[in-house]
Amino acid sequence: MSDPSLFLVCLSVHPRHPGMWKMLIVVMCVALLGCLQAQELQEHVSIILLGATGDLAKKYLWQGLFQLYLDEVGRGHSFSFHGAALTAPKQGQELMAKALESLSCPKDMAPSHCAEEKDQFLQLSRYRQLKTAEDYQALNKDIEAQLQHAGLREAGRIFYFSVPPFAYADIARNINSSCRPGPGAWLRVVLEKPFGHDHFSAQQLATELGSFFQEEEMYRVDHYLGKQAVAQILPFRDQNRKALDSLWNRHHVERVEIIMKETVDAEGRTSFYEEYGVIRDVLQNHLTEVLTLVAMELPLNVSSAEAVLRHKLQVFQALRGLQRGSAVVGQYQSYSEQVRRELQKPDSFHSLTPTFAAVLVHIDNLRWEGVPFILMSGKALDERVGYARILFKNQACCVQSEKHWAAAQSQCLPRQLIFHIGHGDLGSPAVLVSRNLFRPSLPSSWKEMEGPPGLRLFGSPLSDYYAYSPVQERDAHSVLLSHIFHGRKDSFITTENLLASWGFWTPLLESLAHKAPRLYPGGAENGRLLDFEFSSGRLFFSQQQPEQLVPGPGPAPMPSDFQVLRAKYRESPLVSAWSEELISKLANDIEATAVRAVRRFGQFHLALSGGSSPVALFQQLATAHYGFPWAHTHLWLVDERCVPLSDPESNFQGLQAHLLQHVRVPYYNIHPMPVHLQQRLCAEEDQGAQIYAREISALVANSSFDLVLLGMGADGHTASLFPQSPTGLDGEQLVVLTTSPSQPHRRMSLSLPLINRAKKVAVLVMGRMKREITALVSRVGYEPKKWPISGVLPHSGQLVWYMDYDAFLA
Repeated sequence: MSDPSLFLVCLSVHPRHPGMWKMLIVVMCVALLGCLQAQELQEHVSIILLGATGDLAKKYLWQGLFQLYLDEVGRGHSFSFHGAALTAPKQGQELMAKALESLSCPKDMAPSHCAEEKDQFLQLSRYRQLKTAEDYQALNKDIEAQLQHAGLREAGRIFYFSVPPFAYADIARNINSSCRPGPGAWLRVVLEKPFGHDHFSAQQLATELGSFFQEEEMYRVDHYLGKQAVAQILPFRDQNRKALDSLWNRHHVERVEIIMKETVDAEGRTSFYEEYGVIRDVLQNHLTEVLTLVAMELPLNVSSAEAVLRHKLQVFQALRGLQRGSAVVGQYQSYSEQVRRELQKPDSFHSLTPTFAAVLVHIDNLRWEGVPFILMSGKALDERVGYARILFKNQACCVQSEKHWAAAQSQCLPRQLIFHIGHGDLGSPAVLVSRNLFRPSLPSSWKEMEGPPGLRLFGSPLSDYYAYSPVQERDAHSVLLSHIFHGRKDSFITTENLLASWGFWTPLLESLAHKAPRLYPGGAENGRLLDFEFSSGRLFFSQQQPEQLVPGPGPAPMPSDFQVLRAKYRESPLVSAWSEELISKLANDIEATAVRAVRRFGQFHLALSGGSSPVALFQQLATAHYGFPWAHTHLWLVDERCVPLSDPESNFQGLQAHLLQHVRVPYYNIHPMPVHLQQRLCAEEDQGAQIYAREISALVANSSFDLVLLGMGADGHTASLFPQSPTGLDGEQLVVLTTSPSQPHRRMSLSLPLINRAKKVAVLVMGRMKREITALVSRVGYEPKKWPISGVLPHSGQLVWYMDYDAFLA
């Protein structure tokens, strides 16, 4: 920085001849400041592009670096650009030279000036092979020699990793050991996605990189954050605080849609796509980042990277956990054939990788509670477009007919705000605000736009919107490279936010791993096949699609070809159907049992298991059974994890999220297990199991539940009664503490003797993952110590098995 003593000199004035001295000192100050500024601006930046001959570098990164050079070199910065790869020097130089041929200048730059700037940039760009530790040491020596020869001071180094993640560790080790800049200079390491495959792999990669670099040195790129419409979300919200403060909440927002559609398929990229799929490729990163920008609390200072990143993290902390029913997935029909051809798979291979996904997200905080956020992306769709659309509730009622409404201003017209990311009918980034909402304020870098006559967007003509587009369009990577150069961290993904995102998405990915996606033909032929609806936390396709037991040629059987099947399993009644029909049948049976019990005894005692299998059942009961006698129903838990009831892992919390908050059960009829007493979890001395047993004995006649709903684990466990553990399998205890092989290990559970007192026991078994245990249990006798589920035999009640076809096929 400039010497502060200079400013003191500049402020002093000779007392005898103030006018003359003022003029002289001003001239001296300007000259001295100019010299110091020139000295400061001679700081040198070395940019090393790893993977310099790859597709990303050729398409975007070299152009982005050239744009950075054009933006900054006029301000006196000194640069050197090192293209690096594993390729041998001669071949690498040729490939890099070919990539640099396509560099282009801004439209308003004169051709002669453009040619001059390109020539300068090419002279500053050199290829080098970076393969061994010695190569990195040589690079470091060359940079230091260049600085010394030119008399430059090093400002810092940027290493851009345009390479696969498996190469990160070796490169990071070499940079850290022999290629860091000297004292006083900064290091910035730029990382391209994918950042892991799930939460565990992301954590491993983050730990590995964290052993070589500080958090402030790492810039994880999500190029969506460089797209101009996305980058405008926070500034727009900030600049229009007054208008949006009262609107940006659950009372006024009907829903938020965050969409990225593509017309291209995955041909040529199936090796990547087979590993990642559309959710990992687009939703977990691009669309989630947009969601956080829309949903986060607005910091007082949106220019503060620290505040922005902190507020984004708060959004992740408020996201409601995703279940299998939160998503629908599809796959274009030719995908599996492309995979077989490109990856040399056998003819029998059929991929389960989704190329289309829509996910329903809820944010459990005061601002957004109950507002659906819909994230959707897919390949081989009817158009290429990306946008974030905030649709506002319309509570106006216009008395006059539509022909008398004020054009574009009527409160009965749709009210929406759209951040149009690109492509589509508009063909460019844009911000659209319904004219009946408010007139927005945007920075001078955005201008009002006019589209082609007759253009309609989101159900309204373009004339119904205040529409703005950037004065100058810029590629996302060039925007982000500028932010990296200036050390702006708010446009990048921190380790904490990355792990929070993977923590949110991994459970859904695991639940969908074996789900067959809906097939669609691609393009305009998709028709309404992928249309979906949402209700009570569930997302589902609007149209039923024929499903196939085994993929193959010929027409798929219709759902009507597979009606609810009634048979026997372990000498007890079996009901089997497709999962949706099965859940509907089970819900109907539970309601019928409840109505009979209330008619006879005035109350219905229902004990429910936790886990993921009953979620769809809870949602069905909440949304489609308005005649259910909830006011006379007592709800009990079959088992519980030893965590606080507010914990997302708690079975009671799942029951609350998917059922209780949607129905009217008297609070005194809800009986959570007392796992959290005296600020301790499942401590023997607190006698939580005994307390629950006494409550059951006091309220349930003969401790005989009207209906107990159980599941069956892949190891044959039921409730929280596990193989090789005798606890709860016999004896007098009604409720027991048990130990699970998976975390959280400590559990509370109804005992097998208490379960077998029930008037009716329903066992719900769903999914391909249960095929093996379903086949095994069908052959074993009464062996509860090996397979606790085999011990479920109600003494005087009825046992009914409910299995979907995925499990039943065993």
